[in-house]
Amino acid sequence: MKLITFNVNGIRAVQKKGFLDWFETTKPDVLCLQETKAQVDQLDAALVNVAGYQSHWHSAQKKGYSSVAVYTRVKPKKVTLGLGIPSIDNEGRVIQIEFDGFTLLNCYFPNSRDGGARLAYKLEFCDAILKRCQAIVKKGGHVVVTGDFNIAHTPNDLARPKENEETAGYLPEEREWMTQYLSKGYVDTHRVFYEGNGMYTWWSQRTFAKVNNVGWRIDYYCVDEKFKAHVKSTQIFSDVDMSDHCPVSLEIT
Repeated sequence: MKLITFNVNGIRAVQKKGFLDWFETTKPDVLCLQETKAQVDQLDAALVNVAGYQSHWHSAQKKGYSSVAVYTRVKPKKVTLGLGIPSIDNEGRVIQIEFDGFTLLNCYFPNSRDGGARLAYKLEFCDAILKRCQAIVKKGGHVVVTGDFNIAHTPNDLARPKENEETAGYLPEEREWMTQYLSKGYVDTHRVFYEGNGMYTWWSQRTFAKVNNVGWRIDYYCVDEKFKAHVKSTQIFSDVDMSDHCPVSLEIT
């Protein structure tokens, strides 16, 4: 099964940049989108009804904000929108889909913002995701958690770590949460295959960051340790230029 995750930074914006053509060419089994910034009734039918796929949408109450979506051509056993926590679900940040063999969590983690203005909310969200993962694994299930984590975990996950030690997404509290999460039996699949830095998934649009590869790796697939044996490959598609993020794939057996 091939999964792709992609923070599109506005699905209506990427539609104008060839999103549907790219989707048809790529043909993933499951496509997870973050930051779609739309309610379903605001979208063209072509975006909602892609041939061969079911689409599921979890939109923020605030129009043009946050929101996630999943397209799947593999019939799910169950689809759940949100985590059952109103303060999180109002922002449309999680879709949980149960397939045979694993549960997928498509997540758009909050940005902690300048000065850590939303750090407490960010950590509340992070802990809720960990709690959901632990509940699934405790019952003998497996999890694949994907999306924009808005966290660069280590100095190898961004081009300029020293300059960004007080920057949202690289705050000590965020990095420590990621360390604790992985220590509880979860695996950052990128690090199964790749060491070192230079492979990023987000670049600032304010400068020539992408041209110079001054980026951050903040889009992930994490799986529980026992599911690691099913992970075949992962790839970052940095040549896709529709968003300030790029797509990332995961192939599992």
